[in-house]
Amino acid sequence: MEGTAIIISPLIALMQDQVNAAKQLGIAAEFLNSTLSPEKQTRVTESLLSGELDLLYMAPERLQQVETMRVLHESKLSLIAVDEAHCVSQWGHDFRPDYLSLSVFKEQFPDTPIMALTATANDMTRDEIVERLGMVDPSRFIKGFDRPNIYYQVSLKDNPRSQLKQFLQSRKNQCGIVYCLSRKKTEQTASWLRDQGFDARPYHAGLDATVRAENQEHFLNADNSIIVATIAFGMGIDKPDVRFVVHLDLPKSIEAYYQETGRAGRDGEPADAFLLYGLQDVVLLKQMVSNGHNTQQIQIENHKLDTMLAFCELTSCRRRAVLNYFGESASEKCNYCDTCVTPPETFDGTEVVQKALSTIYKTGQRFGANYVIDVLHGKETDRVFQFDHHKLSVFGIGKELHYDEWRGVLRQLVVRGLVIVDVQGYNGLKLHESCREILKGHEQILLHKALKEQKKSTPKKRRQKSDLEDLDYDELLYEKLRAWRSDIAKSANLPPYTILHDASLKEIAAFKPTSEADLLTISGIGKAKLERYGQEILVLIG
Repeated sequence: MEGTAIIISPLIALMQDQVNAAKQLGIAAEFLNSTLSPEKQTRVTESLLSGELDLLYMAPERLQQVETMRVLHESKLSLIAVDEAHCVSQWGHDFRPDYLSLSVFKEQFPDTPIMALTATANDMTRDEIVERLGMVDPSRFIKGFDRPNIYYQVSLKDNPRSQLKQFLQSRKNQCGIVYCLSRKKTEQTASWLRDQGFDARPYHAGLDATVRAENQEHFLNADNSIIVATIAFGMGIDKPDVRFVVHLDLPKSIEAYYQETGRAGRDGEPADAFLLYGLQDVVLLKQMVSNGHNTQQIQIENHKLDTMLAFCELTSCRRRAVLNYFGESASEKCNYCDTCVTPPETFDGTEVVQKALSTIYKTGQRFGANYVIDVLHGKETDRVFQFDHHKLSVFGIGKELHYDEWRGVLRQLVVRGLVIVDVQGYNGLKLHESCREILKGHEQILLHKALKEQKKSTPKKRRQKSDLEDLDYDELLYEKLRAWRSDIAKSANLPPYTILHDASLKEIAAFKPTSEADLLTISGIGKAKLERYGQEILVLIG
């Protein structure tokens, strides 16, 4: 297409990585944002006006500038592409008001095609993207949401650091991402991991820009590094060999979880998604949601959080639940997630639920989970005596379950909507009208047992075997190619995978092409890569 494609991207910190990758493919790409000097911004603008650029990245905020719109009107535009398009939708998991300004494109550039791209949009989000961007009956291209090489595993928080260390023991030579909810926790966790012998660095928006850039570059270039980050990290990152993604805190939505776990295994090789969660996560996230000012947005965010929590409490296939959420049908079992490999035990929880609901009611529906459990256990604390709750008929009726089991019961009641967390009232638990039939004994309820952290079970079968997994390749040649790639990447100050993926190197080491025509049959090698590296590769093959 003649002209320049304008790419709207939400995070300016990651534009450089995308531009570098495009240039490696022979594409004339630049970005225009506040990190550039005035002189550099002028040069990029001149390149746009002269028609030298194929792609130009910019953030949505830049469209507020009169000068930006003037330059765009004077340029030949081939396409307007909105990346991370779910940000324009209130139903999207990362709604950003700045994205609402993007409707200006349809108004001021009615003849320029608009493309919206996102990896995480259900039906409601897709419909709102179309509406917000002023699209008229657009074509929709939807790829399947299944990531069959990712093993999903969810566990209750017991001792999070111990659980994380156990998970990482067999992954010391692998790259991975560990997500935390707060900046402070990212730094503390990264420091602790380094003490345990792991190559771990923090990443969050509060870090010095130079340190943040150094940590990101180190992660992209190293073969066994761990980045400990807030959810701000990763959008736009396309490192193919991330072998695991760990969440030490509950994600805010299924969309967020899918996008963040989707950063693992982009090379098609097996990868792990490991999530730890607890009731305190729910309380904290609900507090964060309640601090908003838009009533409709608060309701949407609460709905998404409840859906995410329900995913954690599943007793059926996790992959099926994710695919169903995005509108795809799936088989009953995938045999490649924890609930398929080791189905959780269930039990008739009617009696214990009645005890929990009665205790919440009789203590006044204003106390948190820990206090309710104290009363159920008959614990003689100062607070219990202060409110005379030791005199209640429910005092001490729940000694058959230990504290963790009761927390599991209460959490499942919150998930099912039978109990409500009053985030405005010091996280007190309240009964929902729907619990009436259970209290009367007219309805049975099945619960799953709150199991302690278990070692990851061996999958019954792998959903999808990599085409290269059984490839008989020359390991010495493969290592020689990796060393060559590393030297090229260092001299160009680029991540190794932007030169060639591991999968491409393995394929070369297996088939040992002898001509440029043969090299073009290798996945990942096109005309630009052939011109740049073809002769060097052929020399290495000998």
